[in-house]
Amino acid sequence: MDIVEKAKRSAMMARIRSKDTQPELRVRRIAHAMGYRYRLHRRDLPGSPDLVFPRLRKVILIHGCYWHRHPGCRFAYQPKSNTAFWDEKFRRNQERDRRVLSELRALGWDPLIIWECETRNPETLRTRIAAHLEYAGDNEQ
Repeated sequence: MDIVEKAKRSAMMARIRSKDTQPELRVRRIAHAMGYRYRLHRRDLPGSPDLVFPRLRKVILIHGCYWHRHPGCRFAYQPKSNTAFWDEKFRRNQERDRRVLSELRALGWDPLIIWECETRNPETLRTRIAAHLEYAGDNEQ
């Protein structure tokens, strides 16, 4: 049973942002500091990737550990109430994530998923971003 009234819970859930989240801002700051320029949330691409690097044909998707069910992460906990609803919600989210990745690859884009919990360590984050984006630079000439 929820400890918050339905109207208040609805208002709380409506405040959860999908753009300009702290994890996304961390990734954007690091990529920009590394000299990369990107486009945000291109709606013409499947899943409206968070960062799009058109010249490199690379995208970065920043996934919240809770909403996208990061395996083994402490932030991907299971709600104790209304479990049938949440199980179905998480299943649909994961199904959509798989479909989006498949569609991006089919269109020739190289996606990278960065989990919310991975954005807390700037050095590790910088290394992951560099490994994903600099690989493309070696192929261009």
